[in-house]
Amino acid sequence: MSSKPKIPKGTRDFSSEVLYKRNYLRMILQKGFESFAFEPIETPSFERLSTLTGKYGEEGDRLIFKILNSGDKLKKANINDFQKNNLKGFSNSLSEKALRYDLTVPFARYVASNQNELTFPFRRFQIQNVWRADRPQHGRFQEFCQCDADIVGDRSLWQEVEMISLYDKVFSDLKLEDVTVKINHRKILEGIVKLIGNENKLTDFTVAIDKIDKIGLKGVEDELIAKGFTNDSIDIIKPILNLKGDVNNVLSELDLLFKNIPVGLKGLEELRFILTKLKIVKLKSVNISFDLTLARGLNYYTGMIVEVEGPSKVKMGSIGGGGRYDELTSSFGMRGVSGIGISFGFDRIYLILDELGLFPSNINRKTDILFLNLGTTGSDIIFSKINKLRSKGLVCEFYPLKVKINKQLNYANKKDISHVVFLGENEIENKKFTLKNMTSGEQEQHPIDNMLRVLEKLNKI
Repeated sequence: MSSKPKIPKGTRDFSSEVLYKRNYLRMILQKGFESFAFEPIETPSFERLSTLTGKYGEEGDRLIFKILNSGDKLKKANINDFQKNNLKGFSNSLSEKALRYDLTVPFARYVASNQNELTFPFRRFQIQNVWRADRPQHGRFQEFCQCDADIVGDRSLWQEVEMISLYDKVFSDLKLEDVTVKINHRKILEGIVKLIGNENKLTDFTVAIDKIDKIGLKGVEDELIAKGFTNDSIDIIKPILNLKGDVNNVLSELDLLFKNIPVGLKGLEELRFILTKLKIVKLKSVNISFDLTLARGLNYYTGMIVEVEGPSKVKMGSIGGGGRYDELTSSFGMRGVSGIGISFGFDRIYLILDELGLFPSNINRKTDILFLNLGTTGSDIIFSKINKLRSKGLVCEFYPLKVKINKQLNYANKKDISHVVFLGENEIENKKFTLKNMTSGEQEQHPIDNMLRVLEKLNKI
């Protein structure tokens, strides 16, 4: 006996029931984006490898799914790199394209490519799949849906306030409460590395502390030492990362530390503006938490960074994140264009809503009426009316084969169809049809000429 075919790890099939829920979530997200005047775009599922690499840092580049060259292009493979054990170089020589890792870098490429046609500041949203060669686990997939909103061409800090307000809007509409938006600023992190005289190691620092939830502070210390940070530097960093309590008090302590570090003071100034304006917005569903250990290891962030945590009663990783980037489009020849973007973790939000029972019970529109197949004459009458009923919003099915009535009724029960219509020889002879309520078992007869009028009323029940 042959084994059942399997799908790759980190991917999923979606049943109709699941897709009804996913479509509902997508609808709420899209309505939220559109209410904030974001415009939709789509980009290809794969890009040139050179477009993607070098934007996410070493860790991110490692997780990019590369597409193997075909035909004569395989002859470009660099055998010397293979023989020298330079597997990264050899791998790159085998591939010129890759599946997109996120939506932000392709968006930056899109902006640079279409800059003369866009009106700035340009507000875009995008809901598409991305791929990462990460180890699959609960809430982490190799193919998953990302939902991004970005504003490019404007350095106003009000855009930061807008983005957090968008999070609040969407989570409020989903009735998802107890959501925490952790916030930090890359200039504050830059101030810390300048404080210890390691300004050239900002990326090493952010990549290390971005793992603090996974490896703990001791693990971060070990990684920093491996990257060339001294024990004296770490002795300065540790108490800073452990600063807790009232956000104003923490920011005041950082003021003293950064008194001779302009970039750190600039980060504090911008963060204070954002936090102050968020009080005016009066957020409903999200709580703001300042977290000095939040780093978001991606290289392109330059200003405010955020990460979203779901309700504490559900065990799940982050369900969103993003931040300010100032030079992302410069790698595509478009300099001096600042942007800010946030992402919603579609699949993780889905899992939380499902676990908490927050999906509406009526989002999967089932068949309203099944017309039984009882013979040619009745079938002709049914098909003269069925499309008119569909145009009125009723979901109708016609059983395709003339089989035993019990089999057709069993089909209706399995699909939880509320009503069935009998139109056989006896009904036609009496110029009537029979309508059966599959829930109550009650049956009624009505004139065939009144079929549309009678069945249209089912749409109002």
